[in-house]
Amino acid sequence: MSSVWVVGEVLIDIITNGTQCSAVVGGGPANTAIALSRLGVRTQFIDGISKDKYGKLAKKELEDSGVRLDYINYSDKPTCLAKVTLTKSGVASYNFIIENTATFDFTLDWLPNPKSNPPSLLYIGTLAAVIEPGSSTLFNWARNVAKFAPIVFDPNVRPSVINNRQKYVNQVERWIEVSAVIKVSDEDLRWLYPEREIDELVNSWLSQGTELVVVTFGSKGLVGYRSGERVRVQAVKVKVADTIGAGDTVGAILLETLTKESVHVLTGKKLESLLKRAAKAAAITVSRLGANPPFQNEI
Repeated sequence: MSSVWVVGEVLIDIITNGTQCSAVVGGGPANTAIALSRLGVRTQFIDGISKDKYGKLAKKELEDSGVRLDYINYSDKPTCLAKVTLTKSGVASYNFIIENTATFDFTLDWLPNPKSNPPSLLYIGTLAAVIEPGSSTLFNWARNVAKFAPIVFDPNVRPSVINNRQKYVNQVERWIEVSAVIKVSDEDLRWLYPEREIDELVNSWLSQGTELVVVTFGSKGLVGYRSGERVRVQAVKVKVADTIGAGDTVGAILLETLTKESVHVLTGKKLESLLKRAAKAAAITVSRLGANPPFQNEI
């Protein structure tokens, strides 16, 4: 039975909210893997996990949500930490401790061979897709995986890590060239391409071969783009605890749908249904503290 492979970082968010400080398992790809597994989809998470106390915490969190860890590289290097600051409205900003961590130690000698047991989909994004040298290792490996399964990419931009806009754009654009589906936020696009209109930019990606792009607009909802088609749905209104993991939840709903439906048929009403389900799931996530996506029976 094939699995969805979710590739990228699991790290620890050190969240400061007023006078309180807490350690919470995070990382966009890990959040997506947890959300997807809670939806009942067989999910393999691929990353390096430290043997330190934070790595053990991360491993337990993934396992508790049913995420499979057959391809994890366990390491004596430390866990990557993200210092998270929340605004009064719950919006998060991040400062990462990355260098020489287990979290970004990607090498071809431990990444799985897709030929022997190919996945149904490969999902990749956030910092693992842009931080060198691991990102180039992942890119070369993913091009081989793409012979067996579609790539779903989420740039999930973190300017605090790479503040050189053109360098970030270059890293993102090579993934766009090999991805069948892209999930991205309006904030990501406005930071990467401040002088371009979102519709025009997304349509340029579609003209290059990407089949579907889903753009999240926070409280303004979601838009699904296909060549010659644009479908918008409204966000579900809830009291926001914080925004951590909302986009990752949308990514999980997208993956869940792609395990049941070919991307070719996700048009019209089917695309609208996908976006409405994603909006509902994301609303549940933002109503809770931290990245705590819903289970299948909650949506």
